[in-house]
Amino acid sequence: MKRLINNVVTRAIAITLFLAMPLHAADDPSIKGDLRSNIKASMQKYISNNTVDGHLFLYDAVKGNLLKLKLDELHDGIVEKSGFYVSCADFKDQNGRKIDVDFLVRPTGKQLLTTQGIVHSINGNKRKYHLEKI
Repeated sequence: MKRLINNVVTRAIAITLFLAMPLHAADDPSIKGDLRSNIKASMQKYISNNTVDGHLFLYDAVKGNLLKLKLDELHDGIVEKSGFYVSCADFKDQNGRKIDVDFLVRPTGKQLLTTQGIVHSINGNKRKYHLEKI
């Protein structure tokens, strides 16, 4: 009985600690200053240029359907993966689900170009994807 109580208490503590942790995207602190600002500006420009009547339309290649997304917020976290800067934004889709979209930003010449968005999670259920060296 004592062992059962210890297991229950241990699990309750673990769940409490997990739920108390802030949910933030990964962030590389070495990406700072103008570079950070320009990555965010490139993402915002991509979203603005591809928004029609207040919605970004994004094809979900895993589910095979088109998502109609309304922007909630851009995240602050930025990481570098295989020559791309990756940062994300939260959207709501046409069914009210929270869609986390990762945007790929690539340096080209003296500017940064956001090339595409990838669905990273739906209602917190993450999807894995890999960026291979080109």
